[in-house]
Amino acid sequence: MAISVAPKPPATEPAELIWQDGIPESTRFGDVYFNRNDGLSETRYVFIEPNNLCERFEKLPDHGHFVIGETGFGSGLSFLTAWADWKRATEDHKHSVLHFVSFERYPLTRDELKRALLRSPELAPVSDQLIDQYPPLMKGVHRLVFDSGRVRLTLFFGELQDGLDQLPFAADAWFLDGFDPQYNPDMWSDEVIQSVRDHSLPGTTFSTFTAVGRVRRALEAAGFEVTKQPGFGRKREMLAGAVRNDARLSNVAAAPTDPVAIIGAGIAGTLLARNLAERGVPVLLIDKAANAGSAASGNAQGALYAKLGIEYNAQAELAATALSFSQRYYRPWEGDFWHPTGLLQLATTAKEAERQRKFCERNQYPEGFLTPVSAAKASLLAGIEIPLEGLWFPKSGWLEPAKACERLSQHPLITTQFNVEVRDIERLKEGWSLQSAHHPSLKVSRLVIACGHQTAEIAPVTGKLRLKPIRGQVTYLPEASVNPPATVICGSKYLNPVGQGQATIGATFDIRNDNPEVTAEGHQENLDELLRMLPNLPVTQAPAAEDLRGRVAFRCTTHDYQPVAGELRTESGDKVEGAYLFTGLGSKGLVWGPLLAEYLADKLTGQPACLPIHLTRRIDTLRLYPKREF
Repeated sequence: MAISVAPKPPATEPAELIWQDGIPESTRFGDVYFNRNDGLSETRYVFIEPNNLCERFEKLPDHGHFVIGETGFGSGLSFLTAWADWKRATEDHKHSVLHFVSFERYPLTRDELKRALLRSPELAPVSDQLIDQYPPLMKGVHRLVFDSGRVRLTLFFGELQDGLDQLPFAADAWFLDGFDPQYNPDMWSDEVIQSVRDHSLPGTTFSTFTAVGRVRRALEAAGFEVTKQPGFGRKREMLAGAVRNDARLSNVAAAPTDPVAIIGAGIAGTLLARNLAERGVPVLLIDKAANAGSAASGNAQGALYAKLGIEYNAQAELAATALSFSQRYYRPWEGDFWHPTGLLQLATTAKEAERQRKFCERNQYPEGFLTPVSAAKASLLAGIEIPLEGLWFPKSGWLEPAKACERLSQHPLITTQFNVEVRDIERLKEGWSLQSAHHPSLKVSRLVIACGHQTAEIAPVTGKLRLKPIRGQVTYLPEASVNPPATVICGSKYLNPVGQGQATIGATFDIRNDNPEVTAEGHQENLDELLRMLPNLPVTQAPAAEDLRGRVAFRCTTHDYQPVAGELRTESGDKVEGAYLFTGLGSKGLVWGPLLAEYLADKLTGQPACLPIHLTRRIDTLRLYPKREF
């Protein structure tokens, strides 16, 4: 018998299947994923109807949200059935959100998922979207967003108990799914059942296909009222029920819908504004410039790029999760401000080559996410001669950041106030007063400060926040002066494909330079590094350094070069009620922005978080104070 070897992180072990007449069956657990005769009818009978979902969906207020938890994602059939019923029941609810939180230890591949769902063609309008967005098989949390934000799937790949321990949410209904308890007892342990209860609200319902006595007793011991019901088809009985009325209350708050003020209309501020607006939350977007994307987010081109660590620790996990999410997030804007050309990360020095060798030796990422390539393969992908091996990110590319900020800020629920420089923020009895030099004060109940390194100047706290600006100069090469690559190329510098008649190279990293003007020295540094990286790249027709065009921006970073997103805290650790920070994204704002905007919007609306607890510590605002490391 073959011995399966666990993959290196962050890869997760996929399901091991055999197919019988188009029905997937797990060889690990000796059980089918759904009923052989009618999987969709079984799903409705076992999960949708006992939880009374259609009626509960219809009664949900327009700005409400409903959370379903599931203990085994499998083929996604239960999620898709709930989504389809949600669409029918909430056609008149523009801003209600269905959250579906599901866990899977051995996920199907995309091809297997597609094959399994062929059995339910009536679900094609939703299943095609799931297949299209299905994440790479990497351990951890994946957030998928559908229907312009009205449906959110939080998918955890890994051990069920680990996911329940790490994800903060409270369910309104539970699908206790998974293989038969006699084949997969870990999924039905007392500890798992207690965790399910801990993630439940008063009145939370559940249903499950099983009627095993051990499961029933564990549910009752955890605080559920349990009833036996007739099972589906040949199944004699199943269980359903709800949390007992005397069970302890959850501390999950209702989602507020009062307006949120966001100070800063760069990529962070506009991503968050758009995310909140699509959830039905009005936003006041404020910036001292005349339009969105005028500061660090104003460059003509920017690469969607993350440098992943040799060791797969929390920092690498957060970066990989953010990159995967951003690749999905920008897809609707392909051909507008998003250009998914792929990206090459080259080993430009002996040190970097050794780093990449160790990286590949110690990690296993899915090929659809990244793969090592030879110099010959890199040359083929880029369409120009590449003398170096590297890593290929097929779903990355480049954006037009200023254009992205402009597009993202255009929404009926986003009100913009430009040419308004907030100089001071004062605490009121209820909410905040935003003071500026030449405009009346603005009174708001909640605010997010997302104005880069200037965040430290106006944040309403007494302690010094460790934020710093880093000057970066990019150089624009006219298209006629360079043989441009077909993909983004990153190394000691980056080179983008041509956009609007020019290719962007850069950027300098000037820690102690506060000169806001473009310099010939900055252009020469960019050109010299580019030619060291790509010595055979012809740039002989390029103008002299002093005649080149470019741009200077000051990126905001933190002392540990990790981003910040969350509730503002005092130096003693107390939360500053109604105030949040979103800053410190450095040169990776295009990667960090979408996921952290999703996370902040989750917090601002009281909805389930897209990040596990151990990753939220990486971005906690308390890190900004000295001697408050995490």
